[in-house]
Amino acid sequence: MKNAFNRFPSFRLISGACLAGALIFSLCVAAAAQQPGSNSVQIQREAMHKLDFLAGRWSGPVTIQRGPGQPLRLTQSENVQYKLGGLVLLVEGKSTNGAGKAEFSALATISYDDATSAYHIRAYNNGHYVDSKLSLLPRGFSWSFPAGPVRIVNTMHLTAKGEWQEVSDVVMGGAAPRRSVRMLLRHQS
Repeated sequence: MKNAFNRFPSFRLISGACLAGALIFSLCVAAAAQQPGSNSVQIQREAMHKLDFLAGRWSGPVTIQRGPGQPLRLTQSENVQYKLGGLVLLVEGKSTNGAGKAEFSALATISYDDATSAYHIRAYNNGHYVDSKLSLLPRGFSWSFPAGPVRIVNTMHLTAKGEWQEVSDVVMGGAAPRRSVRMLLRHQS
């Protein structure tokens, strides 16, 4: 039985060229994978180690003011781990009520871009995410993002006792910032 493709000699040439291209591509990928890590990876890793103070498990009280009325008082836990050989910091946070039910949860990644000499955070919550630059402070960090007509500003620092103290402020235009979140966490492990 004859194959219909045998009538078209150009198909054999094209398929041979595709096969050769695929072989060259796979060899290039394999060679690149065997190359030693670039200097930029080491620069990124060194920059990320400036955030070593965050690594571990943290827990403590959080107060959330959502509007008029009584604030919500919960227990906040943060699990912070390095991933990808120290190139990314994974931050998983959860707020639980007195019965242990999760009221709020979020996940964030922090990385360093050596090309722009900037830290970046991507935070996920409730099916949404935000990307922002993260600024290092002495023994802490700050990051912010727009949320409709307001800007949310998060500022964290270690206290003299080594506690994770973080606040979130809502800023609208030229008005004074309104504190929406206060938390004070102790290092657990």
